[in-house]
Amino acid sequence: MAELKLSESRDLTRIERIGAHSHIRGLGLDDTLEAREVSQGMVGQKAARKAAGVILEMIREGKIAGRAVLLAGQPGTGKTAIAMGMAKALGEETPFAMMAGSEIFSLEMNKTEALTQAFRKAIGVRIKEETEIIEGEVVEIQIDRPSSASASAVKTGKLTLKTTEMETIYDLGTKMIEGLSKEKVQSGDVIAIDKASGKITKLGRSFARSRDYDAMGPHTKFVQCPDGELQKRKEVVHCVTLHEIDVINSRTQGFLALFTGDTGEIRSEVREQIDGKVAEWREEGKAEIVPGVLFIDEVHMLDIECFSFLNRALENDMAPILVVATNRGITRIRGTNYKSPHGIPIDFLDRLLIISTKPYDENDMRQILDIRREEEDVEMSEEAKYLLTKIAVETSLRYAIHLITAASLACLKRKGKLVELEDVSRVYQLFMDVKRSTQFLMEYQEQFMFNEVTVEVDEEDTIAE
Repeated sequence: MAELKLSESRDLTRIERIGAHSHIRGLGLDDTLEAREVSQGMVGQKAARKAAGVILEMIREGKIAGRAVLLAGQPGTGKTAIAMGMAKALGEETPFAMMAGSEIFSLEMNKTEALTQAFRKAIGVRIKEETEIIEGEVVEIQIDRPSSASASAVKTGKLTLKTTEMETIYDLGTKMIEGLSKEKVQSGDVIAIDKASGKITKLGRSFARSRDYDAMGPHTKFVQCPDGELQKRKEVVHCVTLHEIDVINSRTQGFLALFTGDTGEIRSEVREQIDGKVAEWREEGKAEIVPGVLFIDEVHMLDIECFSFLNRALENDMAPILVVATNRGITRIRGTNYKSPHGIPIDFLDRLLIISTKPYDENDMRQILDIRREEEDVEMSEEAKYLLTKIAVETSLRYAIHLITAASLACLKRKGKLVELEDVSRVYQLFMDVKRSTQFLMEYQEQFMFNEVTVEVDEEDTIAE
């Protein structure tokens, strides 16, 4: 019974919560960078997706640094979805750092330090090193149990490994015996042992033992017995970001700061030394730079000092590709009294490649709602889908998406299995959208505290007089 509970708790930890963009798998482009109608969770916005695909190719080439892209469009037109699609399309090898413009002002460090750390999180270093490994098929494991049951007694043993050309017996210490027990290594397994660290990796089961039904399960992987020498030199590649190297080498913080997240300010001298060392490794062929992507959402929240810093930072050879997004029109630049398109200074705007997103039409909204419905595992009748699409057109797409789970819960409440028209209608009446909420405020404004609408009207009247 205890084992059952343990397995259930382990399964629960693997459950992923459904986020606003958890349905995005990529940009939905074909090999010629043409946008498919519906693909990888992306719908519509063909021109914007195609432009993002061109930027992706530029990033993959890794030859151009310091380029900046602006995703501009009304709220709810898929700007963050395109950025998430770019992150998924790039894969795990390319660093992708995300932040909101308002984060800069809530961190316990100065603004330029926060931006520098964000920049360095988006620059990867692929470090190559050669390591000696022992790779072979296990012939026999002999572990000598100590005769006394005391804790001080030391376990010893012998391990016989073979390749197609040779066979060798190795003496085992306590650490190696524990490692073999942990990996559940038995005769017939093909293993690799790192000589420097003693780490044991189980590669699979030898084809010669494929008839041993007792020693195999449904997920058993069969591999060939290694050939050549038992001891080999292999090239191992480690991928880290410049920020991780900064934190590890910072005297005040050290390695544990990577886990706590409390990195603090890192001195410029440390960064200069690291940049110098990385440059040396590049010349020697030991490392290569992988320029990634830094995505700043709500870029209009940055002030004039941040924009001045970004202007300078983008001119650096080590700069990543900067992708910023905003939903503002002509508005005031934070920290000044001047107005500018998107709240971005003209000199910085001139550096940006601008990708604009357009409002979705009714058909696109229907397809997006279908994708979200599948993601949230909600069954819905055709009439309910039609009503939900109409609500999205009349109010907003985000509001309609929020109603999916609410309508599903209303359906469960009446013990139904399929979300019907009445469920959508019920939650529409329970939860207000922006237009109805604003209308309610206008009708009952006098009963609310700190009401300013009447004050503004009075001021206008006095000006007119």
